[in-house]
Amino acid sequence: MDLSKSKKGTAAVWAGETETFPHGSSTAPIFNTVTFAYEGLDDWYEVAKGNREGHIYSRNTNPTVQALEEKIRILEGAEDAIAFSTGMAAISNTLFALLKPGDRVVSIKDSYGGTSKLFLEHLPKFNIEAALCETEDHEQLEREIEKGCRLVYLESPTNPTLKVIDLQRIARAARKAGAITVVDNTFATPINQNPLALGANLVVHSATKFLSGHSDTMCGLVCGEKELVREIFKYREINGASLQPDAAYMAIRGMKTLELRVQRQNESALQIARYLHGHPKVDRVFYPGLESHTGHDIAKRQMSGFGGMLSFELKGGYEAVKRLLHNLTFVHLAASLGSVSTLAGPPRTTSHVELTEAQRRGLGISESLIRYSTGIENVEDLIADLEAGFKNV
Repeated sequence: MDLSKSKKGTAAVWAGETETFPHGSSTAPIFNTVTFAYEGLDDWYEVAKGNREGHIYSRNTNPTVQALEEKIRILEGAEDAIAFSTGMAAISNTLFALLKPGDRVVSIKDSYGGTSKLFLEHLPKFNIEAALCETEDHEQLEREIEKGCRLVYLESPTNPTLKVIDLQRIARAARKAGAITVVDNTFATPINQNPLALGANLVVHSATKFLSGHSDTMCGLVCGEKELVREIFKYREINGASLQPDAAYMAIRGMKTLELRVQRQNESALQIARYLHGHPKVDRVFYPGLESHTGHDIAKRQMSGFGGMLSFELKGGYEAVKRLLHNLTFVHLAASLGSVSTLAGPPRTTSHVELTEAQRRGLGISESLIRYSTGIENVEDLIADLEAGFKNV
């Protein structure tokens, strides 16, 4: 069954699960096995050498994990895909597989806190330079890329202030310089944005978030050009950051409702952002779906939906943040995002807990900022909940 031309909602359900599974199972079974046995040495050898399809050892490949990889491959329009135990495993394995001492990376200042740690602390230990540009300064990004680099790492919209990068423009500059473009597409999801179609070479996801969608499993995914994915696979094979089959099964199950959930979250987040915009107790709202957002025109061009994530700054500083969050009912004060239930918290305890207050401030992340991950609850209830909470601020 060719799903390459199917709609996203159909691909989310069927991709990776079109074959006939053992005993006629209609879903990918959980192959909770470490190793795979062969009746003859010749067959085993042929699979081990890659001359025939099959599996040898689950640290390397597993049928359940393979079904998940096929699902994201189809959704992102990629040549190949590989799964990891967590989103940070996907990001770190990609960087360490493709970079070597003396290489240079061009990225942005607004990347996820864990990713920033890699650029600021870990890559320099291996003599890998990271030039971090002002996120929305496309001219600076182009100048740094033109100086020469091995890899360009982007995130759009960014975590947690939802800045938007013109992915097509920067990917074009990277290709001209002979660099690989990697895009973290976690916030947008393949329902709202497909970076490979905009010129990127690789896409990474923390599938723990929107893709799995229920805050009950951890997973990372990388997809894109086959040659690059194979390089990352060879590194993961030795690094060992493989995904367990039971976690893969949970991610597969979650992704079947991805389009439904994301469409609902798109609609609700936009309504909530509009409610917050101009609220007397709110200083600023960060959501690319608002016409006032600095990246709105770019987002409108490269995204089909603006996502379920938003953030906003309160008047009154961190004390106001505590008063509002402590008086909300339909919110988990928790560190993740992309779940069916609404999650919220300040970056000092969520996306950028690894950084100091001074480092966060340098990134334009104030202590009065709240990151709000819209769930699939009724939006009228969420807005009423916020309205009630504001009475205590």
